[in-house]
Amino acid sequence: MLKVAASQPEPQQLLFVFTSAELPADATEAQRERFLAGVGGTLAPLMCVAKAPSDLNGFSDLAEEAKLAGPPWQIVFAAALEGQGGKPPTQAQIEVALQGMVDAIHVGGVGRYAAFDVNGDPIEFGGR
Repeated sequence: MLKVAASQPEPQQLLFVFTSAELPADATEAQRERFLAGVGGTLAPLMCVAKAPSDLNGFSDLAEEAKLAGPPWQIVFAAALEGQGGKPPTQAQIEVALQGMVDAIHVGGVGRYAAFDVNGDPIEFGGR
């Protein structure tokens, strides 16, 4: 992802939303059992950050920074935001895009984002 973003003709910002799995208050007993077994639950956004590709050397840097900055997380969602006219996206554009990611996560619309676990392994959502 870093290489692809760095190779684009317009400057990019990489957007990250770190999430944790939670059990809804109204969960059924079956849902509780699945959650305790490590399956199911809902994703709760914990923190967001935007980074220029040049600000990261790899996933381990991002994960270490997140570990120091906030609570434990299970999944990070990533997207790229393109600038225009040779300029990176503005802070306002970044904030709108990050809020859009948070809103999408709240309603389960995560399919358009790259997702990674704490080890940097890709995660796919949805059945095949």
